[in-house]
Amino acid sequence: METIHKLISQVVEVFNTPLFRIDTFRFTLWTFLYLTALVFLLFWATSRLNRYIVYRLMGHSRVALGVRIAVGSIIRYIVVVVGLVVIFQTTGINLSSITIIFGALGVGIGFGLQNITNNFVSGLIILMERPIKVGDRIEVAGVAGDVINISMRATTIVTNDNISIIVPNSEFISKTVINWSHTNRQVRFNFPVHVAYKEDPERIRRLLVDLAMQHPGVLRNPPPDVLFVAQGDSALEFNLRVWTEEFVDRPGVLKSQLYYRIFAAFREAGIEIPFPQHDVHIKSRPAEKP
Repeated sequence: METIHKLISQVVEVFNTPLFRIDTFRFTLWTFLYLTALVFLLFWATSRLNRYIVYRLMGHSRVALGVRIAVGSIIRYIVVVVGLVVIFQTTGINLSSITIIFGALGVGIGFGLQNITNNFVSGLIILMERPIKVGDRIEVAGVAGDVINISMRATTIVTNDNISIIVPNSEFISKTVINWSHTNRQVRFNFPVHVAYKEDPERIRRLLVDLAMQHPGVLRNPPPDVLFVAQGDSALEFNLRVWTEEFVDRPGVLKSQLYYRIFAAFREAGIEIPFPQHDVHIKSRPAEKP
């Protein structure tokens, strides 16, 4: 029995042995374990809180998913900051006594953690100003895809090939971003169409509009229209303009489907699709005198 008590006292002594001091505060192994457990519980609880706000509390509202995620993330960050302060206070750490440590961290941030800090601040700006949000179709730094997650450091984009690309948040603040669905998912695409000079432009316009109206992915309002762009070198040039919501993330698919229909309709109607051609005039040289 005495052996067990002695062993317990030795373990307690090890846990209470100071590892270092912050002013008058003794940082022990027990303090480290206590802080680790509380910080883990704090981040786990705030993660659950974030999901509850986004999918339960605001899930049945008309607020867009991107807005709900932004609100949940901001509330989570606030709770984490307040929770960390409370945890430090309950352990007996005087926050004013670790000013030197924060100062040293500030120097480290200034030299070695600039990108991390920049991405973190950029993430906060994205959540508050909302230039992009979850569900948006965007293009940035040569990457095109749908935003599926905005975290403190980076934003996750999924391409049409189901490839996840992690983009640092600073890219969305310092560079030009194309957001195809910033206000809504209605986007207009332009598809050039060329026909031979012998064709009637008004007939081409009616045919292209009818083909576009028959496509289920093309919106009826605003309706599709056709512009007579130019009389080119070897063809009459038209521009078919269509609005869509369904194909905002697949413009190439819509283009392919429309061109298939246009080619078949032109062949059935006997409309000639021209190819580049040039007229060459050869002038004969006068015969040389003997």
